[in-house]
Amino acid sequence: MATSPLFLEIHPQDPQTRLIRRAAEVFASGGVVVYPTDSSYALGCQLGDKAALDRIRMIRRVDDKHHFTLVCRDLSEIATYARLDNQAYRQLKSLTPGPYTFIFEATKQVPRRLLHPKRRAIGIRVPGTPITQALLRELDQPILSTTLILPGDEEPMDDVLEMREMIGHCVALIIDGGPCGNQPTTVVDMTQEPPLVVREGKGDIAVFEH
Repeated sequence: MATSPLFLEIHPQDPQTRLIRRAAEVFASGGVVVYPTDSSYALGCQLGDKAALDRIRMIRRVDDKHHFTLVCRDLSEIATYARLDNQAYRQLKSLTPGPYTFIFEATKQVPRRLLHPKRRAIGIRVPGTPITQALLRELDQPILSTTLILPGDEEPMDDVLEMREMIGHCVALIIDGGPCGNQPTTVVDMTQEPPLVVREGKGDIAVFEH
């Protein structure tokens, strides 16, 4: 566990390649990373890294039933981890990237420990922020992610200096990408017909209203 996290100020619109590569190295070495998305700051780690996953659970104080999200680069990457029919593909094409989390039936590429305990379902999203997109390109795989909400809080953290003070000893890297809001994503269960809005957040739900 880190005692003093790496702290990188990355330009929110034009991420510096050198810093993105440094951040990707931290992911690859098993570090837990605080990074900005298009809805709020999040905690992330490399897919399949059980030790880092357990560290995130410890920070959030959640159990093994907590739903994590796979943050993907684009639709083609989503299709590797989630079962999409043509209708779902068309809907996601118009809504990604964006502040939505979509629940799908998972493929065998998703580690079993990440799945819903009663069904093979997984949350998937494609954030539109340049920093996250640059990280995903460099990593060439999804980020296992959850919103940075501390135990007892109702809203995500949005002050990077406060993050440094509160959880700096628990993470390997904090990326300062400037303000990105503190509103959670809209969550849509795509295993239902019609799709069911489970949580209304930053993403517009009008497209799912019937």
